[in-house]
Amino acid sequence: MELISIGKFAKMVGVTPITLRRMQARGDFMPYHITKSGTRYYSYEQLKEFSNAPKAEKLVVGYCRVSTTAQKDDLQKQIENVKSYMYAKGYRFEIISDIGSGINYNNKGLKQLVNKINNHEISKVVILYKDRLVRFGFELIDYLCEINGIELEVIDNTEYSKEQELTDDLIQIVTVFANRLYGQRSKKTKQLIDEVKKNAKGNEN
Repeated sequence: MELISIGKFAKMVGVTPITLRRMQARGDFMPYHITKSGTRYYSYEQLKEFSNAPKAEKLVVGYCRVSTTAQKDDLQKQIENVKSYMYAKGYRFEIISDIGSGINYNNKGLKQLVNKINNHEISKVVILYKDRLVRFGFELIDYLCEINGIELEVIDNTEYSKEQELTDDLIQIVTVFANRLYGQRSKKTKQLIDEVKKNAKGNEN
């Protein structure tokens, strides 16, 4: 009998090898054969079985973000707006939210979202504005969604960011590069950051 490797089988049924391993761990869908070294193989009968099985409807994820804890009220309003939109669309959804800079790709919620995209766990991502997802690199995450068959839906395509958020992100960028160039405790680093803050404050007045 000809068998199919886990990688090839995953592509044929539209899931990831990680998903198949998780299904095996739960006892939901077992490989036809596992070698002594642990390599998993599936049969063509299992391919038919998997393809004909009813698929559970995947959730839509609404992602919301603000930059600082001082914006918690803004975050709540953003969440309510996204919820109202998805209720109106009739989506089955969950909300992932973050409080953190738009240039910080280590935000817990963002990493959770990317993992769900990469594992084909969701059908769609909904955001209120583009920069609520990330400040830079929106196109990259959009492409990640595209290659995984997931739609990225932006409710409002107008610019949103408040001036203070842009200032905070600029200061963070300057801080990172100044630390690399001069060192975290260098006087030059402190002077450069203070100058950026001073200019930003002057522009607000």
